[in-house]
Amino acid sequence: MIPLPPAARGHMALKLTAAAAQGRFELQVCEACGTTQYPPREVCGRCLSTQLCWRPQSGAGTLLAITTLTHSNAAYFRERLPWRTGLVRLDAGPTLIVHLHQALARAPESVQVIARLDRAGLAVLIALPKNLADAGLRSDKMLQEMGCDPAARTVLITDGESELGQALARALVNAGAAKVWVGHSAGIDEVAINAASPVIEYTALNPADPESLGRLAQRLGPDLDIVINTHDAELGAAVAQMNVNYFGVLNLIAAFAPSLKQRAARKCLGAWVNLLSIDALCSSPARATYSASKAAAHSLTQELRRDLRADGIRVLGIYPGPAGSSSADELAAEIVAALRDGVEDLFSGPIAQAWARGFRDDPKVLEREIMLAGDAR
Repeated sequence: MIPLPPAARGHMALKLTAAAAQGRFELQVCEACGTTQYPPREVCGRCLSTQLCWRPQSGAGTLLAITTLTHSNAAYFRERLPWRTGLVRLDAGPTLIVHLHQALARAPESVQVIARLDRAGLAVLIALPKNLADAGLRSDKMLQEMGCDPAARTVLITDGESELGQALARALVNAGAAKVWVGHSAGIDEVAINAASPVIEYTALNPADPESLGRLAQRLGPDLDIVINTHDAELGAAVAQMNVNYFGVLNLIAAFAPSLKQRAARKCLGAWVNLLSIDALCSSPARATYSASKAAAHSLTQELRRDLRADGIRVLGIYPGPAGSSSADELAAEIVAALRDGVEDLFSGPIAQAWARGFRDDPKVLEREIMLAGDAR
């Protein structure tokens, strides 16, 4: 196992991590007096009210001071010294201790604070220079530790016959991937992907055949950084849907997760991506068996995240909305961006995002809304 950042956090900080897992920076706001506070507490530090809610923050603030650490008792930081931290006062009020982007060299300076997940899977706060371009973000070694940029990485797409699999192959090549393995079972239109690219290579892959998966894992394992499972059975009988959407994922995990762990032990930290569905959170009309299979895969994804957490491997769940809510190319671009940003849950499209908000607010209300929508049809 590799050294990970210290993982001690209080219970009140869990919502900060939950928001960061979906790419949001949220803090507690007192509904009685309007105070925005940090660190999280059970009562308002100003008026002692318990009426606290979590709200998105702009992150705008001023860097007040910079400190460079040259010693640490934590193995993770010892390997990365010197490490720079700073004190930032948000425009919203509270003062934060944050990690600093390498381009921040002096104080005071206007900054943008974001929340990211560290390699232990917990939220940390990072100050960035304002108006920093994407290239500047990706060049920072600290931020690279908190995501899994596909650039210069080896990636396996399990189902390259799907429209999304083909779009992902193109997107990964454009993102600078060193090698993209594209799985197929019954032939594939290589021209539709990008047959001219020397980065792409095709390989037979059958998630229902554990023996052949084991052989493929041995062949790819030493260099494999990212696995993107794009297999998805939306049509067909319930047994067929469960075989692909759940048992197939189990077979893939058994074959390739050990390879990712071995690779991570050599500090080439990786990621696992599972294509799920917003139906995994709440069954939709006429799609009960599909929803059940994706709900099972959703639970499996959470267990995989727990299993791979100790190795610093990011597990990303993709929750698209109904067919047609976003194109394959749009979803592929979102997945690449999610890997770079190190998020754990990606809700793609306005319908999926609305369902996700409803699920967070009150799952029972969401269930009734979906039920009524089905009755109206």
